[in-house]
Amino acid sequence: PVHPLWQSPLTIPGGTRQSPINIQWRDSVYDPFLKPLKISYDPTTCLHIWNNGYSFLVEFDDSTDRSIIVGGPLKNQYRLKQFHFHWGAINDWGSEHTVDSKFYPAELHLVHWNAVEYPTFEEAVMEGNGLAVIGVFLKLGAQHEGLQTLVDALPAVKHK
Repeated sequence: PVHPLWQSPLTIPGGTRQSPINIQWRDSVYDPFLKPLKISYDPTTCLHIWNNGYSFLVEFDDSTDRSIIVGGPLKNQYRLKQFHFHWGAINDWGSEHTVDSKFYPAELHLVHWNAVEYPTFEEAVMEGNGLAVIGVFLKLGAQHEGLQTLVDALPAVKHK
């Protein structure tokens, strides 16, 4: 099925590495050689929250290797640039991606870039191995203290 935001075939971009992706469990293959993904974030690298007109982003200082991911399928370490969320007008769907055609209320994307091979984030964006994005599906549940801290700060970025 087509994501509700992408109803017309004309709005679906080309390419084999485009969003949204429907992850199908039955087609998933276990890779025993895949190393664990190691996440090392320094909270002091968080710079600011800003509104880009359709969402908000939390931006990080990516001038050094203080907030990085390494391992898993990655050949290099990648620096954290920003994180943002995807959500919908109703709780039934909001995630960009799906699992077995199931939507989640929201999805968190942690965007990292390959600072080993590229001098800037803008250059890394243009390359196949330039970005590594961790996607986390979010469900409704008990209040999450860390997430609530972020939600409490959102009124400060009401306008673009």
